[in-house]
Amino acid sequence: MTTSTRGASRVPAVLVLEDGRIFRGRAYGAVGETFGEAVFSTGMTGYQETLTDPSYHRQVVVMTAPHVGNTGVNDEDPESKRIWVAGYVVRDPARVPSNWRSRRSLDEELAAQGVVGISGIDTRALTRHLRERGAMRVGIFSGNALPDEGTMLAQVRQAPEMKGADLSAEVATKEPYVVPAIGEKKFTVAAVDLGIKGMTPHRMAERGIEVHVLPATASVEDVYAVNPDGVFFSNGPGDPATADHPVSVMQAVLERGTPLFGICFGNQILGRALGFGTYKLKYGHRGINQPVQDRTTGKVEVTAHNHGFAVDAPLDKVSETPYGRAEVSHVCLNDNVVEGLQLLDKPAFSVQYHPEAAAGPHDAAYLFDRFVKLMEGQRA
Repeated sequence: MTTSTRGASRVPAVLVLEDGRIFRGRAYGAVGETFGEAVFSTGMTGYQETLTDPSYHRQVVVMTAPHVGNTGVNDEDPESKRIWVAGYVVRDPARVPSNWRSRRSLDEELAAQGVVGISGIDTRALTRHLRERGAMRVGIFSGNALPDEGTMLAQVRQAPEMKGADLSAEVATKEPYVVPAIGEKKFTVAAVDLGIKGMTPHRMAERGIEVHVLPATASVEDVYAVNPDGVFFSNGPGDPATADHPVSVMQAVLERGTPLFGICFGNQILGRALGFGTYKLKYGHRGINQPVQDRTTGKVEVTAHNHGFAVDAPLDKVSETPYGRAEVSHVCLNDNVVEGLQLLDKPAFSVQYHPEAAAGPHDAAYLFDRFVKLMEGQRA
């Protein structure tokens, strides 16, 4: 990626998809070039949380909401210490942010962090194209001396694909750290960071859990060195088919029967640990308005998503696994994609979506209480 940041809004920009479709607009954020996987997010709010979610590493996010940046950028809402998206695509950026917490504009923040974006294009047409053709590699090019279309397309097609990408170690913490319990400490949880969002340990801390966040490379010995009451596997980027190390660590946790909870990438890791396969979705689920049914209660929740891969597990039966019986606990009502797993003979479950979603909705926050109940049951 090459970037500069001066006068971006007046600079021409071009978005090039790997199938040859081209959109022309104006630079938004930094000026230069960037590459990644083109995906779309249907959230109308929460753009700051989206941008700083490590799960979006190496993805160029297309916002389906036409007007973005209204509330500017503050210093309280980031989910990590930096913006992780590879590029950003909006139709009509706010000219002047308006919010009492705003410290700077979204355009200024993107430029300051070297994130190349594009504005002024038909994001509805781009989204429809991705829905029909599927997520694909993309490049954004901006500047007064743009390459010719053939050169840009060739560069896009040379960029790495998301399938087969092993990315969790690139975004995870390098050193362990502790998020203390809020109020009385009731439990200790070892959280394996595969791209964890800041709100996740906070949701646990609210419930009296002291969270020890460990690197993606943490061993079984590292996990149990903190004497955990439960083990958590986080969200994260990349292809779960490459995550052999987290799978082996999770299998060791399952063997010991320690209460276990996984979110997003953690759900895919549990699927693999149980012997199920994973596959790449055509265009994925991203946004904050996805309907999911909790099959254990029948309740339908509106949920936040960010995943391009899914678990291949049977919806219509209980499966036998090396760790006892397992079933699909949650399913997406739009397309019947597996959105959660649970073991029936051991204290372990996972969901594919994001119950911690800071920007909302908060329909699924009860899942953290479910994790607490598993730990209470184990202690009893």
